[in-house]
Amino acid sequence: MDQADRYMQDLDLLSVTPYCLRVSKKARPDRNPSQRFVAQITKHPRWAIAAAVSLVAVVAGLTTCALWPEPPRQREYLDATACLLTGENGILDDQAKPVWATMQEASVAGLVRVQYLQVQGPQTARNASTFATSLAGGRCSVIISVGEAQTEASASIAAAFPAVQFLNVGDGEAAPNLQVIPASAPDAVRAEIHKRMATIAEESA
Repeated sequence: MDQADRYMQDLDLLSVTPYCLRVSKKARPDRNPSQRFVAQITKHPRWAIAAAVSLVAVVAGLTTCALWPEPPRQREYLDATACLLTGENGILDDQAKPVWATMQEASVAGLVRVQYLQVQGPQTARNASTFATSLAGGRCSVIISVGEAQTEASASIAAAFPAVQFLNVGDGEAAPNLQVIPASAPDAVRAEIHKRMATIAEESA
């Protein structure tokens, strides 16, 4: 066995648990594995350098693991939801896009959940009222409607759900729990959405 093999054998012996240590039959009786390991390192400085580099790499790896930042925690949203009622094109509709974008901004700021529901089937107020009723009877604290059929549907059911706040983007008449803002006033729509969602966030906190 040459010196390199003996060196590797010594490393193996040092790596096992104490009760499993076995001294090679060819090992000198007056030296234990630790002593022979030190002797080999003393004889061969390059081995000492290699061992030191390996040790530094291991320590650096452990330190990196210890210092690596924890993954960001998932946001804890409040028990409050703002809902958007749209036509069959959903949030891809030109009128719905900016409204949905504003709702998402307000959601991040106030930790209020947001969701949208698109009307399937005939694009009529009668059909849309079924979808509006579904939102109002769910967990929606605020229902924002865009599109003629959707705003008419929300206006027709608002009185039946006094605890729900309705915001119609379009035309129509206001009611105690229904506010109407023209689609031609995007800044006013944006400001009102932030205001409504901030309010339900405070009430749910």
